[in-house]
Amino acid sequence: MEEQSAPTLPRRPKVLLVDDEESILSSLRRLLRGQPYDVLLAGSGAQALEIMAQQPVDLVMSDARMPNMDGATLLAHVHQLYPQTTRIMLTGHVDPSAIIKAINEGRIHRYISKPWNDDEMLLTLRQALDHQHSERERQRLEQLTRVQNDQLKLLNSTLEKHVAARTAELQQTADMLDLAYEELKHSYVTGTEVFSLLANLRLPPAKQTNRQVIELVRGYCMEHGLDEAANRDLTMAAALYNIGKLSWSDSMMVTPSDLLRHTDCDRYRGYPKQSESLLMSLDPMKDAARLILHHQERWDGSGFPDRLKGNAIPFGSRLLKLAVDFVELQRGLILERQMNSDEALLYLRQYAGRLYDPDLLEDFIKVCITFLSDITLADPQVKVLTTRELTAGMVLARNLNADNGMLLLNAGKVLSDPLVEKLIAFEAMEGGKYRIFVKVPQDTPQVLQAKA
Repeated sequence: MEEQSAPTLPRRPKVLLVDDEESILSSLRRLLRGQPYDVLLAGSGAQALEIMAQQPVDLVMSDARMPNMDGATLLAHVHQLYPQTTRIMLTGHVDPSAIIKAINEGRIHRYISKPWNDDEMLLTLRQALDHQHSERERQRLEQLTRVQNDQLKLLNSTLEKHVAARTAELQQTADMLDLAYEELKHSYVTGTEVFSLLANLRLPPAKQTNRQVIELVRGYCMEHGLDEAANRDLTMAAALYNIGKLSWSDSMMVTPSDLLRHTDCDRYRGYPKQSESLLMSLDPMKDAARLILHHQERWDGSGFPDRLKGNAIPFGSRLLKLAVDFVELQRGLILERQMNSDEALLYLRQYAGRLYDPDLLEDFIKVCITFLSDITLADPQVKVLTTRELTAGMVLARNLNADNGMLLLNAGKVLSDPLVEKLIAFEAMEGGKYRIFVKVPQDTPQVLQAKA
């Protein structure tokens, strides 16, 4: 999982006090000690401008009467150079012309008379900084909105080009949208399939699942003669079963569910309910939404969200779970290691009666063997052996990968005694347990075939 960077602490505001009288600056520094902002001091207008050129300043409070550069002139320079800095004039003499100049040219926030009231001074500075923070936040949000709007316009205007640049499947989706536009007006099934392809844009091609899940449930419906309504509901459920995941972060979307922890695990367990909630308002989707709600229930009652058990789980939900788990095991979305199709079917069979309906599972495996060309379990010569059951002369029926995904041997490799010994040693070193698909000749002794 991606490492999250530590949150950036907000910068403390900085207040610059400008007065040519050291005693005034000392009094103000004592007054402002312990406030939630840093205090900077300057004895002249020129020194104040030097300080501001070196570091950001949020508020300047300047005495009105100072030699060389008076407060009104200084604040006018500050307004011109640093318009976002709040400006306050501190004056001990009522000089209308200086106040008018400060207002017109320096655009001061307000002025404070000497001698000042301590509580009023603290309140004025706090209110000025709060107002400035609110204004900056408003401007930040406005800028963010403008940027997001610009990005959305750019995305909309360049969608086809962007899609084509990312993956060939995205281009296929764009083409499908044109061809299916008229059909979408009349067919929720077609609409959900197209939407599922769009939703898959959140995932890299190697992690996308919906298309194969749809094909598997359709194959089952065709092989077992399910009626049109059941076929339609299962197809829509397969297309949108993971719509509740779209609010997840990108890293969580591709993290195997077995590795999720704490709040991420809770969010994962909530996605079937979230998916159902998004679809229940569409009347033609209500039956499909119910299948989605219960597709993570388990045959032994340990699933979620309602811990249904056995035949209390809707038939369509049991079938959908088989198809989803079969595909997601191969995509690395359940366990850290990606399985091939044969390994995924063996995993399903291993948990028959616990996670899966055992009778439905065998029917599902037959459908997979019929419709998928890369499954070797139907071949009577293909056996699944451990490393210690291997013998020289056997031929690998599938690629052999280590638990970390590294390719060890290619399909078609003829095993020798030294090679078998190396596999046993490597397995022990890795601490794993390999399942090796090999072709066993028909004349192999029955004791070995029974052992396999």
